Amino acid sequence: MRIYSLLLYFFIYSFLGWCTEVAYATVKERRFVNRGFLNGPWCPIYGVGVSAVVTLLDGFRDSLLLLYLSSLVLVTLIEGMTGVIMDKIFHHKWWDYTGLPLNIGGYVCLPFSIAWGAACVVIVKGIHPLIERLVGFLPEAAGAALLCVLTVCLAADVAVTTAGILKLNRRLDMLERIGAELHEISDRMGANIHENVMDAMEKAEALEDVAQARKEQLDALSGEARERLDLLSGETRERYDMLRQRYAELTGATLQASRRLVRAFPRMESRRHKELLDELKRRLEEVTRKK
Repeated sequence: MRIYSLLLYFFIYSFLGWCTEVAYATVKERRFVNRGFLNGPWCPIYGVGVSAVVTLLDGFRDSLLLLYLSSLVLVTLIEGMTGVIMDKIFHHKWWDYTGLPLNIGGYVCLPFSIAWGAACVVIVKGIHPLIERLVGFLPEAAGAALLCVLTVCLAADVAVTTAGILKLNRRLDMLERIGAELHEISDRMGANIHENVMDAMEKAEALEDVAQARKEQLDALSGEARERLDLLSGETRERYDMLRQRYAELTGATLQASRRLVRAFPRMESRRHKELLDELKRRLEEVTRKK
């Protein structure tokens, strides 16, 4: 098979795979969701998977059983390797089959592998012959020009998406650091409050009038919020306010930046900032429900 035809198959099946994912999401969520990893209308994992099947398994075309079993194994390997590689590069797990039976690390599972194998048989026996004729009818000069345009667009999409994910990771890192510093300041204040409250309670216990002692204890506890603010003074207060404002601004920017990816991969899980990303996903869900 010529490289020219193989590349056209890749783009065609990448587009058809994207259409399949969008249709599935529309039926499931009752709204349009761009389920692709990239911004454009293509899912390269489908292009790679189906192109590999029609190229490497052509010799099994006449045996449905061999075609099915070999397709099942091949696409499972491709899906698993893709998941692991993307996980290592971006430090995110993009899909998770953990809740499904006979899964391996959540990257692949038997039910979906069975479905992929059946889909590949349908493609090889029914759809690909039509795609072959379509590619054959296309003038080679036009096809080559189309490939150049599509390749440039895909490369740009990969670059933009990669930059966006790396930026998201940096923002998550910053949110984690700011959150840790805010927590440290809060803990420091909490320790001071604890000491003040304990002092008040010790003094109250020393009083002969029990009623007066209880009143002072309650006053000390009820004034905790006020004391917490009073303890913030000077540079510490300014630093705390600045960090809170920065955290709020960065959270808003991160919500906007991660909106499409979270909708496309609702099971996405951050390896470094799991709790933080889960909180962002929860907020996005709340915004979506309000709309």
